[in-house]
Amino acid sequence: MARAQFQRLDPDFRRQSLIDATAHCLARYGIGGTSVRTICAVAGVSAGLLRHYFAGIDELIAETYADVGDRLVANMIAAADKAGPDPREQLRAFVMASFKPPVADPDQLATWLAFWSLIKSDPRIRELHTENYASHRTPVERMVREILGPEASHVDVRLTAVGVTALVDGLWLEICLDSSTFTPEEAARIADKWLNTLVGDPLKVLAD
Repeated sequence: MARAQFQRLDPDFRRQSLIDATAHCLARYGIGGTSVRTICAVAGVSAGLLRHYFAGIDELIAETYADVGDRLVANMIAAADKAGPDPREQLRAFVMASFKPPVADPDQLATWLAFWSLIKSDPRIRELHTENYASHRTPVERMVREILGPEASHVDVRLTAVGVTALVDGLWLEICLDSSTFTPEEAARIADKWLNTLVGDPLKVLAD
């Protein structure tokens, strides 16, 4: 009889499973209910394995924040890339991706609320928040600059990008808190008009 093969899980897979479990626990239990025990129970691993990959729960939460932020921005950039070469359409797709899954999701909001609660007290989380915001704003700045062309020299592109991201954050927050307030299509309509105001015609504006 042939001996059964023992299959070792890839270290990167194990590490990612702990990060995914942490995001799940933060969404479900919040910071107060997220512990080494709950994370390991969700991941199906021992506490010793967690400490093999991370110095402790604080490091794991920080790594989870970075991972969640990177994935969300990557999703929005992918949407922009699929929109074609027109920077106007790229910006529109980037913004509209915020109002659809997996970005617009109540569990995502719960996870972010847990992270945000640590910004004032945890320097590492505060640093990651700054990096995450920059990674979200930088592609917006690039697209705005490309849309405006030579006129970009007469516009504060950074503040324009801040305005775009603030609009997106506000609509995203509201739609995650209560999806009955307005639909993703209505959020897109609001965003379209705001983008048109910021970067001018001929951005496509949805009908009233």
